[in-house]
Amino acid sequence: MSPSVPGPRRAPARGKRAFAATWWGQAWVTALEDSSLDTGRLSRGRTYTRKGMVGPTTVAPGQVKAAVRGSQPRPYRSSVHLPVLTDTQWDTLLDTIAARAGHLAALLDDEMPAELVDDARQAGVPLLPQPTELEPDCSCPDWGYPCKHAAALCYAIAATIDADPFVLFTLRGRRREEVLAELRARRTAMQETAAPSAPTGIPASAAYTRWAEHTPRLPEPLAPAAHAAALPVTPPSGTGLSTTDLERLMTDTAARAARLLAGDTAGLHLTQHQDAVRIAASGPGPEWFHRLVQNTGTRPISFARLTRAWRHGGPTGLIVAEQPHTPDPVVMTAARTALTAALVEMAPGPAPLRAWRNRLTLTDHGIQLRLGPDARWYPCLRDDDGQWWPAASPDADPVAALTSVWRQTGT
Repeated sequence: MSPSVPGPRRAPARGKRAFAATWWGQAWVTALEDSSLDTGRLSRGRTYTRKGMVGPTTVAPGQVKAAVRGSQPRPYRSSVHLPVLTDTQWDTLLDTIAARAGHLAALLDDEMPAELVDDARQAGVPLLPQPTELEPDCSCPDWGYPCKHAAALCYAIAATIDADPFVLFTLRGRRREEVLAELRARRTAMQETAAPSAPTGIPASAAYTRWAEHTPRLPEPLAPAAHAAALPVTPPSGTGLSTTDLERLMTDTAARAARLLAGDTAGLHLTQHQDAVRIAASGPGPEWFHRLVQNTGTRPISFARLTRAWRHGGPTGLIVAEQPHTPDPVVMTAARTALTAALVEMAPGPAPLRAWRNRLTLTDHGIQLRLGPDARWYPCLRDDDGQWWPAASPDADPVAALTSVWRQTGT
């Protein structure tokens, strides 16, 4: 069998989302909750988990199981099943990971890159569970779907998925060692078949710079009103596109072209997921927002949070919202020292700072600062459900970033 996770385990006692801290762990919890219409049994399951009634969990291809104590002296045998991937799907998934060195590096650092999941989904491979895929089973007489014991098991395993994203690979059919061995083989084959020497020429950046230095000045972009001309033809019926939709896309394309000519290349390498967030952040209206949510398969509240991140920080703000990283400890220590000194004057009492990865959190005040890859601090505020929302523009000075949201908390 597969490795057992020591138990019983206790989850945090606050909030129904407190069982998972990472976005992929929360995706597991979301799949469970979206698969059930019985909130009462889910609530009982959370209570069972908090009380440590879930025994050691065993993860195997296609299932996770554990003994769960209930109202009877003898614990019930509970399990949750997830469909394993076919060999063809595994080949596609492994090729997708091997194609980008960053995917493998993140997995080895116990991180699940959002881009990996997006790439796999676009290739037709579901790595994260869908609500319709989770199949609970339990020896108890409860007819619930899931029963409270199986629900408790799902909540209990979320923390394990948090700590080791390879648990999701095991549930899909292959254990960590198998996956890593396959990825190493693929990376080796790719390196052996790579061209032995770089082609002659000059770097693209140098070519672009040379072109920009010797090219006549381009005319100014047309005024926005000039882009609003009517389409020469009406969109074909049955395409789902309206004249207004196409004109909006034309305007967006013209605006992006103008920014590119001005030297702004930040939007050249966006994924479909990131570009959908960018479009939503431009304020296209409720109908477009909901269509973008549906087409990306993102939960509306999560998509709204990412849209807020884009408005405050653009592409980098989106990365900061989705991907924690481990920065230079010296930078984090210096920021923590500066904030601690500032809080002596700002806070009426003790204001302890909690550090994790690139994040500094004032838990008692609901404020969090996240250090981005651009060396700027992105401020966030916690809502009533415990979710962190981008709240202001980033700043290179952590104290300035804190000050920008301090008054919003009413402290």
